[in-house]
Amino acid sequence: MAQILVVDDEIGIRELLSEILADEGHTVWVAEHAAAARRIRGEKRPDLVLLDIWMPDTDGISLLKEWSAAGLLTMPVVMMSGHGTIDTAVEATRIGAIDFLEKPIALQKLLATVKKALKHETAPQKPPLTLDAFARSPLLKDLRKRLEQAAAKTPVLLLKSASGSIAEICARTLQAPQTPWLDLSASSAPLTQDMLHDAAGGILFISDLAQLGKLQQMNLVFALERLEKNNLQLVAASARPLAELAEAGWDGALIARLGEVWVALPQLAGHADEVPEIAALVLTHLAERGDVPLRHFSSSALNALRMHQWRGEWAELLAAVKNLALSALEDEISAEDVARVLQRDGEADAGAPMPALPLFNQPLREAREAFERLYFEHHLKGERGNMTRVAERTGLERTHLYRKLKQLGLNLGRRGEERE
Repeated sequence: MAQILVVDDEIGIRELLSEILADEGHTVWVAEHAAAARRIRGEKRPDLVLLDIWMPDTDGISLLKEWSAAGLLTMPVVMMSGHGTIDTAVEATRIGAIDFLEKPIALQKLLATVKKALKHETAPQKPPLTLDAFARSPLLKDLRKRLEQAAAKTPVLLLKSASGSIAEICARTLQAPQTPWLDLSASSAPLTQDMLHDAAGGILFISDLAQLGKLQQMNLVFALERLEKNNLQLVAASARPLAELAEAGWDGALIARLGEVWVALPQLAGHADEVPEIAALVLTHLAERGDVPLRHFSSSALNALRMHQWRGEWAELLAAVKNLALSALEDEISAEDVARVLQRDGEADAGAPMPALPLFNQPLREAREAFERLYFEHHLKGERGNMTRVAERTGLERTHLYRKLKQLGLNLGRRGEERE
């Protein structure tokens, strides 16, 4: 028989469900609010949770999000509500709930749902992406060392020029194995001492300070005052200067506290040669997690990524790799795929030549090869792969042209066949 946690603020519901499930031979624990549910979840490891949506302190959807973000959805969760909507049920399912019960709950419906839920195999938590995955990148290897060195001396670390996924990668790098993770950006409920106690020894994370509302700012102040007591590390990211937070009405003392120790993310614009290696590593990790199909970059695609001007910096690069893997029609991602995905809004020609300015930052030999790839890719595209016309346009004899394209790693595929 199973161990089941029932979370509901109505004592009548808790007692009724507890009696029914106990009669079926299950061990039942009850919680009247989210704080009690967190404590029992941490101590007892239930096989199933029946979770009410509408509760006074923290609603069920917020608690579900919290467990999901912290990697604690290792058991099936069934949501319950007396006035649920289809939208609420869909949202709960998207977050990780496996079913939805509408009150009043019929006996047979309850038993059937519980039986089905207990047979459900919860997918194992996917390992988070950390900077350890980029050991072959000197740029990110150095960043990891800087982060660990700074975090060892302070409980509050600011990530400058960072937000979103790259900020989380950095913060996850500092998280010790099997320790809690609490995303203060993901919750709009008041932070409590119990929540901090449950997160003890782990990471408090904020993906972008500028996105925090007033209540979340109050949660941040509350957490800052209790970091050392709970052995917590706060990692907060900001893509904007802290002065802009002051202009937006943030408390000056809070800003000063956050800005005491920081690590600034390196800018991709100054490290174009590292982009192909980083992109390939991200692609490999996404495929291993099952987030994208198995794909690999062609040499011309990697060169196109190197040549791109990354205005959106890290966030743009990570998003581009995922979109390339999901939208490419072939296993090999081509330079044309890169041009399509990275086309700027308002640009008419996705195949337009990339700017030559980044070439000036490369050694002469690499710059020459990069230019030659762009040059021949442009003519191959313009002549639709007709090798006779490409030879005429480039002034090369056909045999020499084939040899040059092979040296540059350009995979012609069907483009290499003669077309009239």
